[in-house]
Amino acid sequence: MSKKRRKLNKDFEKKIYSSKKDVELVLAKIYDINDEDIQKEYMDAFNKVVHLYDDLKEDYEQQGFNDNSEELIQNYKKSFDLFESEFEI
Repeated sequence: MSKKRRKLNKDFEKKIYSSKKDVELVLAKIYDINDEDIQKEYMDAFNKVVHLYDDLKEDYEQQGFNDNSEELIQNYKKSFDLFESEFEI
């Protein structure tokens, strides 16, 4: 039985790439924090954002663009925005 081809979407791939760069930038800033307690607090708070990004990326790699894709990116963006509003980075 042949595997179903996943549906690709160039605009969505750009959003994922941009999200990856945002996550990498924030992680780099968190790793630059000298105080270990503060760094741990930021990392704990940012882990949800990283997890949502990983879910988004994995879903796209496995299934391509689908009905769930927009919801995943919106959840990621909401979580990222919430982190930015609560933590000064």
